[in-house]
Parts: sequence; structure tokens; C-alpha cells
Amino acid sequence: MSEQVATFEPEIAPYAEYALTNQGKQLRPALVALSAGAMAEDRVEGLVEVAVIIEMIHLATLVHDDVMDEAALRRRLPTLARNWGNQISVLLGDCLFAHALKLAANFPTTEVCQAVATATKTVCSGEILQTHRLNRKEISRAEYFRILRMKTGELFAVSCDMGGWLAGSNQKERKALRSFGLHLGTAYQIYDDCLDIFGSETTAGKSLGTDLMNGKLTLPVLIALEQSGTANAVRLRELLDGWKPERAVEMLALLSSADALSESRVVIQEFLTSAIAALDVLTRSSAHNSLKDLCAFLAQQTQSLGV
Repeated sequence: MSEQVATFEPEIAPYAEYALTNQGKQLRPALVALSAGAMAEDRVEGLVEVAVIIEMIHLATLVHDDVMDEAALRRRLPTLARNWGNQISVLLGDCLFAHALKLAANFPTTEVCQAVATATKTVCSGEILQTHRLNRKEISRAEYFRILRMKTGELFAVSCDMGGWLAGSNQKERKALRSFGLHLGTAYQIYDDCLDIFGSETTAGKSLGTDLMNGKLTLPVLIALEQSGTANAVRLRELLDGWKPERAVEMLALLSSADALSESRVVIQEFLTSAIAALDVLTRSSAHNSLKDLCAFLAQQTQSLGV
């Protein structure tokens, strides 16, 4: 990732370096490698290049997300937008997208370029659909999950798919890996949505409360709206209308009365169970234990929410 900074114009390089070297969990690069490892015993060429391409696309979406969410912190540092403003951040995000596709075009076949271009379109489409639903007082769970699959699950899915493809997987195996990534990514986004409400900025290392501030309905709120009595549901909608941070204590009380966090944990586990089940078609069972371990780790992180 650091090597890519040198490919940008000298005046732009500091912005690119700030975005590209601000290391996160790097789940998507890990999925590229682990999916290849689940399919092949020998060294697989091209994994680092594909991992860089997908992580760069992910970072581009984060740069744009921070502009839209007006977020101040990302990975315990001020966001690019906070440091240099929205205009530079939007344009740098565009540069990162374009550079990722340029790297993808270096492969001898069009497989990688087509896969990441399609994934990028899906991610951006998911963000647009979510934006269309801002400040709506109700959406269905199915609608919510569909958006999560598009805006987060898709990059997890293409990471697994490309890792499997580089390792020589057949179509059935690639479909299984893609399904695993899609379910894991959706579970991860639900966890992240819960973190935005029940987490702490000190632990998370990023701005929280941005979903409510921007009028996004996430699973805990949907659960509370579904299960709350009439008076509580009405009050919940009143709190959401023109959200202010000082309303958080009352909001948390209403979510607690609806047992929204516990129900969210159940839903996350359902997606993780589906992710693990998707791996059943893979023959090298011992090799994909690391993929299952990612599910176990996310389940563990989910249990720590609200503590």
C-alpha cells in the first residue's frame, strides 16, 4: 500500500499517504489470502496485488463516507476531510478508485478488472440506496439487509472470490467462497451499526453516533420500532426526528426496553452461521478453519458490545 503513494503527483502524495498508510483491521486483504489458502497448498501468485486493489477501493469508500457522515475520527486519527476539507477528500477518493482499477488492468486477463469494477459499482449503488432512505421513519429488515449486502458484503465477497480464483477454484467453489464473504460482510456491517450506538469512541477509534445524526435507520432501531408498544414507538420516532446527541440516554433506554442489542446479536449470529455453512462444499476442511475463525472472532466482538 505504501508503495502506491509514489505513483501520485507530488502535491497529492501526502493526502494519498495519509489515506493509504492509516492501517485498519485489513479484513478484506486477509480474506483474499485465507480464501486462497483454503483452496491451494502451494504459493499463489498475485494475492498481494489483488489485496492492495480491494483495500484501496475500501479506503476510497471510507474517505467518501467520512465526508457524507461529517465524521471527525477514523482509526483514532482525524479524517482526511477534517484535515483538508471535503473537496480534496472527494477528489482523492476518486483518485483511489481510479488507481485501483489501473492496477487491476495490469493482470493478463480481464477477470480481476471486471470483478472489482462490478463490486465498486455495487458498493456505490448500495450507498445511493441508503442515502435515498435517510430520515425515513420505517424501512423493512429485508430492505436494510439488501443495502448492507451491497455496500459492505460485496467487497468481502469479491475478496473471497478473487482469492479462490487466483488459487484455481472452480465455479462451484468460487460461488461458495463468495457466499461466505457476502454473509460475513453483512454480519460485520450489522455489528458496525450496533457499535455506532452501543460502542465507545475510545475503543472504536472513530466517530460514533453518525448513523443517528444522519438519519440512518439501523437494525437496533428497526427492532425497537417493531417491538415497542405504541407509546414507545411514537417517542422513538420523535427522538429520531431532528436527532440531537443529548437524546442518546433516552434512546438507549428505549432500545434496552426492546432488547434491541440482544436481538441484533441473534441476527448477526444467523448470518455467521450461514457464512460457515457456505464452506461445506469445500473439500480441504482443515484449510478453511481460518475463515471460520473470523466468524468466531466477530461473534466474540459482538458479545462485547454494550459492556
